[in-house]
Amino acid sequence: MNILQVNKYYYPQIGGIEQVVKNIAEGLPDTYRTRVLAARPRGVGSSEEYNGVAVTKASSLGAVQSVPLAPSFPFRLRSEMRDADIVHHHLPNPLSTVSHLTLGTKDKPVVATYHSDIVRQKTALQIYQPVLKRFLERVDRILVTSQRLLEHSTMLQPYKRKCEVVPLSVDLDAIDDENSEDLGVKGRTILFVGRLNYYKGVEYLIDAMKSIDATLLIVGDGERRSELEQRAKKRGIEDRIRFLGRVSDEHLASAYRSSDLFVLPSVAPSEAFGIVQLEAMARGTPVVNTDLPTGVPWVSQDGETGLTVPPCDASALAQAINTLIKDDDRRQRYGEQARERVENLFTRKKMLNDVQEIYDQLVA
Repeated sequence: MNILQVNKYYYPQIGGIEQVVKNIAEGLPDTYRTRVLAARPRGVGSSEEYNGVAVTKASSLGAVQSVPLAPSFPFRLRSEMRDADIVHHHLPNPLSTVSHLTLGTKDKPVVATYHSDIVRQKTALQIYQPVLKRFLERVDRILVTSQRLLEHSTMLQPYKRKCEVVPLSVDLDAIDDENSEDLGVKGRTILFVGRLNYYKGVEYLIDAMKSIDATLLIVGDGERRSELEQRAKKRGIEDRIRFLGRVSDEHLASAYRSSDLFVLPSVAPSEAFGIVQLEAMARGTPVVNTDLPTGVPWVSQDGETGLTVPPCDASALAQAINTLIKDDDRRQRYGEQARERVENLFTRKKMLNDVQEIYDQLVA
């Protein structure tokens, strides 16, 4: 079976959705031949291969409001679709939805994974929304990463009959086999992993650290890093916060394993799932997250695998973090339950099996 996955970007450009596309492309068994169509962040198009996956990247002039400017993308899509048994889009991606509708073809089964609503680009959304609705009407199956996202997304309500919940995943075998090193951090350690952008809410975590006796490790980079570093200095707590930037996989594994607690303080529904929570939970680390109308508080559940607090509330964050930092037994119990939850719901094998079953149903 030939599968064409379509996304904005692909490896080595890595974000949450890019990682999911890579997991599916590389994880499906040999009975599936998976190809990927994406765009270059900027530059001339190319045909490449990563870990046995054929990847076509369309030329791009750059991006506007997170959408690649790739005029050749519709023609690339038409060409790549010829040999495909199933076309699998990953949304949000206005470039691919407009391109697909432009082609006017209806002879291929189409799957769309709906990773999140479009939240920030509200003006552009008013123009794009009719196109997205038309695209969702046309697709055969919509995969949603959590039941909570399905229930809260107004965009998905008219199409619930063809939606299926397929949660994201982590590779437990790889996590269990990883090597880690001592980072040399003394005392209690709190970890954040993610891009330093508008919806991650790291500023509230920094403010919370004023009343927390622990070291905060911040892994990741982004446009707000300098601003956040200055915020830590103004609060007089820069000695307890380490900005590590982008790190290697081995260093990231060490950060997860050396931490007592993982915090995801996101403040907007752009954070639709929070796969970094799974990465912490798989290592037996409890999570403090925020009560967003997305899959975030469903992945790590309040009172079971960690604590959930209101978004944009530094005081509530501090209280939850201190509660778990000071209670070793509770923290250990939540950590064990976190690992168990990943084993039951979020393994790579389960996600791939769910995707395969949907592919097989559509082709049959």
